Amino acid sequence: MRPVSLEEVAGQRHLLRPGSPLVALASTETRGAAASSVILWGPPGTGKTTLAQAVARSSGRRFVELSAVTAGVKDVREVMQEALTQRDLYGQSTILFLDEIHRFTKAQQDALLPGVENGWVVLIAATTENPSFSVISPLLSRSLLLTLQPLTDEDLGMLVDRAVSDARGLAGAVTLGDEARAALIRLASGDARRALTALEAAAGMVDVDGDTGQPPEITADHVAQAVDRALLRYDRQGDEHYDVISAFIKSIRGSDVDAAMHYLARMIEAGEDPRFIARRLVISASEDIGLADPQALGIAVAAADAVAFIGMPEGRIPLAEATAYLATTAKSNAAYNAINAAIADVRAGGFGRVPMHLRDAHYPGAKRLGHGKGYVYPHDLDVGVATQQYLPDELRGRRYYEPTGRGVERDISARVEKIRKILGD
Repeated sequence: MRPVSLEEVAGQRHLLRPGSPLVALASTETRGAAASSVILWGPPGTGKTTLAQAVARSSGRRFVELSAVTAGVKDVREVMQEALTQRDLYGQSTILFLDEIHRFTKAQQDALLPGVENGWVVLIAATTENPSFSVISPLLSRSLLLTLQPLTDEDLGMLVDRAVSDARGLAGAVTLGDEARAALIRLASGDARRALTALEAAAGMVDVDGDTGQPPEITADHVAQAVDRALLRYDRQGDEHYDVISAFIKSIRGSDVDAAMHYLARMIEAGEDPRFIARRLVISASEDIGLADPQALGIAVAAADAVAFIGMPEGRIPLAEATAYLATTAKSNAAYNAINAAIADVRAGGFGRVPMHLRDAHYPGAKRLGHGKGYVYPHDLDVGVATQQYLPDELRGRRYYEPTGRGVERDISARVEKIRKILGD
């Protein structure tokens, strides 16, 4: 079912508008001209390989594919030499598609530079990782970076419908029920490859022996059996999406680790974006736990990094670890309330002028203006706190942060009160 032209590609309309780099590259008019190399960055199953092959086929360019998993520097140099020969002897341009370029070492990427720089090849590289961290700067500067997006539910629906009816796919041998179609779209989670794999497996579960005169129907039960998981009622764009994530966060806030784990499992099994879950955990660690347990934010961020690094399904493990920690630790929203109160004052015009002794005194003429005069350097004092004013006059004595007596914040509370007495606030 791989598209043979850019017109058949599902999704990525932002990259396929008239005049866009990919459309221009696919034109036969640019076949013999110098063209920019591109790096396609996006999640699995969004069409990186498909786009590269469609561009080559539409433009009539020679297409060569290398995988960073198996190809070495020698392979790259051989491709470059052959591309140079094809250009000089036959006037044929070569598209080199390099899958998983983030797995290439620096030496392997360096071997690409002569061919890219001199126009021997048009490089189309694919990566699921941020190229800013995984691709060498000289290669990045010589390429256009194009970002692919996960396929929408509409894109996936069109894709599975085409696979059911098209002669290259199931050729109408079966039909697809509405519930089964919705389940396939939901389970695909923006990944075309996953949608087609699940569809093919579900079609294999259908009994085609019955002679009813009508093609048999793929049902939601067939999909459930094929992918070996329960079909949960969960719309990633609808009410259930918001209800479940709300229940998840409120269970963590309420310290019910079992309920939090339940809602986490529902989201994972329904194909929710794990990065969305990780972002909510980071917010929860800051909003609901704060300084009652300063380690909570670090654990949540580490879980988000781990999910991005290892992907799913293993990513469920750091998500579960962070969920369990956040649900069972002490809670405080004091920092959350403090910044909201401070912002409210600023929005209401409560700026005030910065006290003269706190102003920058490093630039020429600042001292003549009285900047920095009278400032006391706290490190020169035994107690480490200087009795001086920090807030503007208009806000003197205003308190934003009110620590709770829970967890680590219990000790912070006593320390804050002691400091405020020294400051005279």
